[in-house]
Amino acid sequence: MGKYFGTDGFRGEANVSLTYEHAVKIGRFLGWYYGKRLDKKARIVIGKDTRRSSYMFEYALCSGLTASGADAYIMHVTTTPSVSYITRTDGFDCGIMISASHNPFYDNGIKLMNSNGEKMDEETILEVEKYIDGEIEVPLATKADIGRTVDYVAGRNRYIGYLISLSKYSFNGKKVGLDVANGAAWSIAKGVFDALGAKTYVINAEPDGLNINTDCGSTHIEHLQKFVVDNGLDVGFAYDGDADRCLCVDEKGNVVTGDHILYIYGLYMKERGKLLNNTIVTTVMSNFGLYKALDKVGIGYEKTKVGDKYVYENMVANGHRIGGEQSGHIIFTKYATTGDGILTSLKMMEVLLAKEKPMSELAEPVVFYPQVLKNVRVKSKPEAQNDPDVQAAVKKVAEELGDTGRILVRESGTEPVIRVMVEAESDEICEKYVDSVIDVIKAKGHIA
Repeated sequence: MGKYFGTDGFRGEANVSLTYEHAVKIGRFLGWYYGKRLDKKARIVIGKDTRRSSYMFEYALCSGLTASGADAYIMHVTTTPSVSYITRTDGFDCGIMISASHNPFYDNGIKLMNSNGEKMDEETILEVEKYIDGEIEVPLATKADIGRTVDYVAGRNRYIGYLISLSKYSFNGKKVGLDVANGAAWSIAKGVFDALGAKTYVINAEPDGLNINTDCGSTHIEHLQKFVVDNGLDVGFAYDGDADRCLCVDEKGNVVTGDHILYIYGLYMKERGKLLNNTIVTTVMSNFGLYKALDKVGIGYEKTKVGDKYVYENMVANGHRIGGEQSGHIIFTKYATTGDGILTSLKMMEVLLAKEKPMSELAEPVVFYPQVLKNVRVKSKPEAQNDPDVQAAVKKVAEELGDTGRILVRESGTEPVIRVMVEAESDEICEKYVDSVIDVIKAKGHIA
C-alpha cells in the first residue's frame, strides 16, 4: 500500500483527508500519463455513488483530466462493477469510481482501474502519489489538446443489458426483496430484476446524498431480514454503497453470508463440471464452518490475505473461477474482474431456480462456528507477532483445537493492532484460547 492509496483506493473523510485538490491532481496526472504513454488523447470513464461529495469529486477529476488533455466520459450514479465492465469492454484507457463503499456518507474514495477493469497496478499508483506530493511536473494541455467531458449514461444502460443477458432463467413468480442502501444500486438493481420477471420489492431507494449506508444495506441487514419475513418473500439481497458486495436473506429471514454464497455456487459449479481446479478462493477470515462444509463435498480451497484484491490476484494467477470474502465481495472471473453485488444476486437466483430449492435449504450445510476476535494495541506489530513465546502459545492452541476449530493471529493493516481470533465449538472455548494468547502478549511487554 502507498501513502494515500490502500487496497481499495484513496479513501478518507471528504475535504479532510481526501480533498478536492487531491482529486484534481489525480485527474491531472492520469490524463497526462495515459495520453503521453499511449501517444494519443486519453479516454477515461468515471462513475460515482450517491454521496453528497461524489459530485464535487466528479467535477474535480473532470477538471484535472481535461486540463491534462484527456476526454472524461461520465457515467453518473452507477456501481463500481459497472465502471469496471465498461472500462474493459468499451476500450477506455482507465476507469475511476468515486465511492467509499460501505463507509458513512461523509467519507469518500477514489478507486482507479486499468484498461482491463482491474484494480490499478501498484507501480502506477506510486507515480500518482509522487505527483500529488509535487515530485513530478505535469504540463497543462493547450489549444486543441485540451480535453472535453462526454455524457456516457449509455455505458450504464449497456451494463444493465449485460446483467440481464447473463440470466438463464425467468424470475417469473418469484418475490424478491432488494435493499439498495440508498446507494449506487438504486438506479440499476430493480430494473434488472423487473426485466427478468421478478415481483421486486425495494427498500432504501431514496438517496439524498446523506443517507447512503445509514441503517441500511449489507452492513445493516436486519431491516431486510424483517422485510423478507413480513412480506412473505422468497429471498432478499442487500448491497453496499457502490454495490460491489452482496449478502442474502433466505425465506425464513436468516442471513446468507459471503461464505454461504461461495459454498452454494461453488457446489453448483462442481455438480455441472464448471469448477475449474476444483478450488474456491477465500480469505483467512472465512469461517471454519465453510471449510468443514467444503471438505464434506470434496471441494478444495485456497486462503489469501484479507481483501478482494488478493482474492482476485490468486484467482488470475491460478485460473480459479470463484472466490470472495465473508462480507459479500464475490468474484466470478468468467463474467467480471471485480466483486459485483448485483451479478452475485443473479447467480444465487440461478441456483435457487435450477435446483428448485429454497435458499434456506441451499445454505443449510454451512454451519458457522462461534468466533471470538479481540484486538490488542501493541508497541510493535512485527515484534509481538514474531515473539517466540507468542508463537508457541498460538501453536499450542492450534494443536489443542485440532480439527474442531482454528486460531488466527494477524496484524492490522492500518492500526498498531494485533488481531487474535479463535473459532471453535462454543463461545467459552473461543474466549479461553483467545485470552491465553493475549495473556502471553501482555506478559512479554508488547502492550502499548
